[in-house]
Amino acid sequence: MTEQKIWNCRDKKIEYGKKILIMGIVNVTPDSFSDGGEHFLPCDAVKRAVELEKEGADIIDIGAQSTRPGHIPVSDKEEWERLEPVLNALRGKLSVAVSVDTYYPLVAENALKSGADIINDVSGIVCQKMAEIVKKRDAGWILTCNGPASPSDIKDSFKNLIDECTSFGVEKNQICLDMGIGFGKNYDENMSLLANVKKYKIDEYPLLLGTSRKRVIGQGSNQENPKERIYGNIAADTAAVLGGVDIIRVHDVKNEKQGILMAQNMKGYVIL
Repeated sequence: MTEQKIWNCRDKKIEYGKKILIMGIVNVTPDSFSDGGEHFLPCDAVKRAVELEKEGADIIDIGAQSTRPGHIPVSDKEEWERLEPVLNALRGKLSVAVSVDTYYPLVAENALKSGADIINDVSGIVCQKMAEIVKKRDAGWILTCNGPASPSDIKDSFKNLIDECTSFGVEKNQICLDMGIGFGKNYDENMSLLANVKKYKIDEYPLLLGTSRKRVIGQGSNQENPKERIYGNIAADTAAVLGGVDIIRVHDVKNEKQGILMAQNMKGYVIL
């Protein structure tokens, strides 16, 4: 019998390893690279979050700051001003876990107080203050490898991030790992990571993939329009699922879940 694997995210005990989990994206920003402004108003963001759960999302990831190349960071205060009304309005409307995409400790603390379960931190570093907040709230913490990296570098980076987290008292079962596709990596590095997931998968931790509508998909599929990159995304998702990824972060839950499910079922027939 396969051992049950649980990612601890406050009162949400998220099982992974049996089925691929889908994380649906809600951008509460005016300038995100593919959908900036579409869900900037709190009412639109709430509507989209509820819609994504109905479409099959297992986790809703809400971000209030663009991380596109060349973006101008907003302050923690402004980020929280965007997030607060959305999180407050979502209370009681979702049954799935809520993740907040932030690297600011202030925002993380406020978000967890307002009902979030997970902090999706793309900074690539382990901040002691953030660690203390995550530990205190028993929240899930997504750690991203931010910067240039080969598959072997990624595994070393993951191990360093894990060691730093646990040194601050964060439990191993609170940690999820993200290879950081598009974060400080060039086309060749991104493609190499997508094609070689097995080389940096660490079995004790859930592994998240976030390529949705990103530049590497546009380059690889020769599609300039981010919103039209769904087929390229499904191809990347398939390779990653066969390589061992556990969570796929997407904009298009309704459309992409078909490809993700097919890849998951194919994986059961891989000859080892």
